[in-house]
Amino acid sequence: MLTIFQAAAVPDPGRDAPPELTEKIDLVLGIAAWAGTAAGVAGVLVTGAMMAISVKRGESSEHMSRLGMVLGGCVLVATAGPLVQFVFN
Repeated sequence: MLTIFQAAAVPDPGRDAPPELTEKIDLVLGIAAWAGTAAGVAGVLVTGAMMAISVKRGESSEHMSRLGMVLGGCVLVATAGPLVQFVFN
């Protein structure tokens, strides 16, 4: 005797998350973006202050590499959203 099984239709929940969830995630991501921007500004200010103090004291140090790292972090924070959107769309 031959038995035939039919597969049930696979449900398709769609790509959109529930509105309640997206509101909360948008809030968290907005706060994280704000905090990243504030940290970048603080990093530039602190590096500039350290450079000014070192020049006044006559010390030479590697502040340009520190400034480069801070600015690299600022670029990463500023482009995180568009980069993720580009990869997943």
